Amino acid sequence: MRTAQQRQAYTASASIVVYGGAEEALTAARSLVACTKGVPLQLYLVDNASPDGAGAALRAAFPPESSPEVQVICLPENRGFGAGHNAVLGRLASRYHFVVNPDIQLTEDSVSALCAWMDAHPDVVMATPRLRFPNGDEQYTPKRAPFFRALVARVTPFCKKAEAHYLMRDEDLSAAQDITFCTGSFFVIRTAVLRQIGGFDEKYFMYVEDADITRKALSQGRVCYVPVTTVTHAWHRDTRKSARSFLRQMRSMGRYWAKWGFRF
Repeated sequence: MRTAQQRQAYTASASIVVYGGAEEALTAARSLVACTKGVPLQLYLVDNASPDGAGAALRAAFPPESSPEVQVICLPENRGFGAGHNAVLGRLASRYHFVVNPDIQLTEDSVSALCAWMDAHPDVVMATPRLRFPNGDEQYTPKRAPFFRALVARVTPFCKKAEAHYLMRDEDLSAAQDITFCTGSFFVIRTAVLRQIGGFDEKYFMYVEDADITRKALSQGRVCYVPVTTVTHAWHRDTRKSARSFLRQMRSMGRYWAKWGFRF
């Protein structure tokens, strides 16, 4: 493991939390390493006790003696998405930290572009770039804070106007915009702020923890959608495929509203 002094060389750090499916995470990791040229990057691959041996596959792909810029952390149990990302907090010595999903792929130096943009906007503490599906279609990931009608619209043909407002389709998304819900698929946050707010709330096992951490970040400064770079996101949408995932999302949504207030 690198010393704190050695880690100081890293302007940016990133973490990818993995639960099964090492190959997808490896594709994401390799694209991050290959595309990030403008700033030093330390990448952490966190295996959340995958039952399919993903942790061993990650370690085999990035042995510490030949890949010091990538560290693999294998946790003894799966405590959820937020807890997995929080596992790296004590190791960070970066200025900016990126939270990255395993289904992300970079085709340009998005990390350096976002670091430069954050340097130029010191009042912004957290940001997300433009995201597209692998076929090039737009993903409407900059959002307003969750409210009930928008949730209904995601699963029924009703309240579609509310959904459009929730997804900020009534804004000019060709320019930077302040947002109140930053997607957990790919975002950058100032490392000092991430520590100040205590990282993710680990009481969310999965889903809505990104809306929650956005609210915490907003207590420290602005949160923005920044289309200075584009990232590819496969976006598997598990909640639309599995009743169990949908119910888990509903529980997380209930926790969010209990914590931050219900909005119809």
